[in-house]
Amino acid sequence: MKKRIVSDINLREDRLPPGQRWISAPIVYDIVDDIPNWDMGSYRFKVWGEVEEPLELTYEELLSLPSVELVADFHCVTRWSVKEILWEGVQTLEILKRAKPKDSARFVLVHCLEGYTTNLPLEYLYEEDTILAYKMMGQVIPKRHGYPLRLVVPKLYAWKSAKYVWGLEILKEDVPGFWEQRCYHMRGDPWKEERYW
Repeated sequence: MKKRIVSDINLREDRLPPGQRWISAPIVYDIVDDIPNWDMGSYRFKVWGEVEEPLELTYEELLSLPSVELVADFHCVTRWSVKEILWEGVQTLEILKRAKPKDSARFVLVHCLEGYTTNLPLEYLYEEDTILAYKMMGQVIPKRHGYPLRLVVPKLYAWKSAKYVWGLEILKEDVPGFWEQRCYHMRGDPWKEERYW
């Protein structure tokens, strides 16, 4: 049986961040109208930049890495939250152990197949409850929810939990992603209501 992690955000006394309301299921948002069928034969997950050991893995190789189940609430910047979504995937700290970030590494820019990017401090990738998810609610993650791979970062607003992930670029300096270039907050902590600049 896989190790099951319950995110510590679910155990907070102020479990629902300020300005949020509970709904029953996540609402899907995308930066493009149509999501193509990805060519999984050529798909590669990559980690590069400020690392000692750049990584390049096929989808099958990624699935073979040690995995966990994660139960975490999910908080969207548009003011809705969903309780206890079950994800399954590889902890990002497992990926970092293999890539070995350099002392200069401070941030990550997440790259996605449809062109989306988002940035976050590297420290969030060392959190136990940050994972690269390939299953959602016990099934292969649905296409519109991020297939083949979704970064799940429960401690930040959901736009940081990027869908269709293919790469993690490890950086010295913070670089704004898609929404951050459009006045979204560079970090996005829901309990501090870090929504927009």
